[in-house]
Amino acid sequence: MRIFEPRYVDMVKKCMRTNRGFGILLIQEGAEVRKESTDAPVRFASLGTEAKIVDFDQIEGNLLGILVEGVRRFRLGSSWEEEDHLLVGDIEYVEEEPSCGLAKADQNLVRILEELIKHPLIEKLKLNIDYSNAVDVSYRLSELLPIDPVIKQSLLEIDVTENRISELKKLINGFQK
Repeated sequence: MRIFEPRYVDMVKKCMRTNRGFGILLIQEGAEVRKESTDAPVRFASLGTEAKIVDFDQIEGNLLGILVEGVRRFRLGSSWEEEDHLLVGDIEYVEEEPSCGLAKADQNLVRILEELIKHPLIEKLKLNIDYSNAVDVSYRLSELLPIDPVIKQSLLEIDVTENRISELKKLINGFQK
C-alpha cells in the first residue's frame, strides 16, 4: 500500500507504536466509489479484514510504502469519522472456519491458483498456501482472481467453505464459456 494522506500516515505511526493492526473494508458508497466529488456518506461492506503492518519503507514522491498481512476477519458495527477525517468503528471478530480437505473434483481450483501465483506481482508476496486445505484455496482464489471487488467481497463473506468453492466453480466456468 502507498500511504500519503496525513491521516493515514498518522494511523500507520500509531499502529506501529502500539503494535496493532487496522481494518480494511470495501467502500460500497461514497466519493471514492463514484470517483467524483459528492457529499454522499461513505458506506462500507459489513465484513472486513484486520491488517498487520509487516514492513514499511519511504518511497519516491514522499510516500510511505507499507506491506500488510491479513490477520483475521471482522464485522463492522457502528462507524464514525474522527476530527482528522479518519474513519473508525466498533468491530467484532469473526470465528475462522475449520480446515477441511479439498475434494478430488475441486483439483482444478488448485491448478488455477498455482497458475495465478506465478504472476510476478503475486510471486513477490511469497504466499504460504496449503493446497490441501479447501479453506485456504478458496480464500486465496477469492482474493487473487481478477474479478470485480463486489463479487470478491461476496465470496469472502461466505461463511461455509463448500458454498464458497461452489460459487468459485460457477464463476470460473463462466470465464471459460
